[in-house]
Amino acid sequence: MRNFISLAGLLAALIGLSIALFWQVEQSGFSAISALLVILNLVCAAQIFNLFKRQTRRADMVFRALANGDSTLGFGDQHPMQQQFEQVKQQIQAARFNAEQQAQFLQALLIHIDLAVLVCDEQGTIIESNPAVSRLLGQAVKHIDDLGLIANLVQDAKQNSRNTVPWQNGEQHDTLSVQISIAEIQGKVRKVISLQSIHDQLQLKEQQAYKRLTKVLTHEIANSITPLSSLAQTCTALLPTELSFDDQEDKQDLQLALTTLASRTEHLGEFIAQFKKVSSLPAPHLQPHILADLAKQVVALHSQQAKQLNITLNLSVQSQQLVMIDRGQVEQVIINLLTNALDVLKQLNTPESAKCIEVSIAQNANQQLYLEVSDNGTGISDHVIEMIFVPFFTTKQQGSGIGLSLSRQIMLNHGGDLVYIKRQQGACFRCVFG
Repeated sequence: MRNFISLAGLLAALIGLSIALFWQVEQSGFSAISALLVILNLVCAAQIFNLFKRQTRRADMVFRALANGDSTLGFGDQHPMQQQFEQVKQQIQAARFNAEQQAQFLQALLIHIDLAVLVCDEQGTIIESNPAVSRLLGQAVKHIDDLGLIANLVQDAKQNSRNTVPWQNGEQHDTLSVQISIAEIQGKVRKVISLQSIHDQLQLKEQQAYKRLTKVLTHEIANSITPLSSLAQTCTALLPTELSFDDQEDKQDLQLALTTLASRTEHLGEFIAQFKKVSSLPAPHLQPHILADLAKQVVALHSQQAKQLNITLNLSVQSQQLVMIDRGQVEQVIINLLTNALDVLKQLNTPESAKCIEVSIAQNANQQLYLEVSDNGTGISDHVIEMIFVPFFTTKQQGSGIGLSLSRQIMLNHGGDLVYIKRQQGACFRCVFG
């Protein structure tokens, strides 16, 4: 405002000077007066132009600083744009504050949720991720090439999509749900990838399907077997001793057939009764126990049998962690695994000193406690691995096919899992506690 006042004073002085010169040069002619007025106009125009440039430069500096977040610069209190400047400054500060609040909220949300979220650019460089990524994948991710099979899905994605892919974190197998969303942010294409483990959900659905199937099968088979067994035993008892046949062997064959029918139906009845355990397994009664103490007792229980079979049975304890378990159920799982290992090595035709079973207790990379039973036998064929936890499936001549299925169900009910770990030699089953 002072600049405008100075300019007005200058103009007034110039006008006064022009009038005085006009009277002095009245006799000189019109041309001198015209020249003087032109000079005065040029001077005024120059002053006004310089003032305009200074004001424009000042306004440019002020608004540039404001756009960069610096509100220390401003106009004078008497400046005609001061009020508008304050309004703009307050609006920008309010918008910036809201944006920072939203960014902090989103950052806190990403940190606390279990859903793994990554954001990458068009070149595949990860520009944002949350801690759940490292927890889920077991590694830090800087580029989508670090995601294995997931990288192909991200690179090929031209629109929003959802897929499932297998994932292996160390020795642990997992199934991931992968959702890819494509967005344009500030004129740049960004791909948002969310990863979630659905391994537990798939297992739960699988176990529920097995339970339903088991209930139907056991109900229908039991209803048929019970009368068959009863009828076979009744027929055997009613068969008169004086009954004659053209061939004596025919009578013996009939007696054998009825006896076999009664025996086999009774055996099937016992099998169905055992198999019902899979579908009627009670919920675990959880209490704190030291897993190492339980393992020592089970190993001691089988040590004599192992010695008789010339099998070395070792126990390795690397963790004395307390865990919430149903002692009876977990004990049954360990017994099943040890019994299977002993049966395998008993049939193994190798030098006696080479047969060995290792029972190990330790923690994995996710700090989960696990118990592992491994042997140095022939292992399990690749085409059999996918079926070993399916009820009824067995590779033993006298097996029922429910031991591993029941053991896995027990571990799942404990919030853990029973998995097969593929090794170069032998078989290895790991009980992971949640």
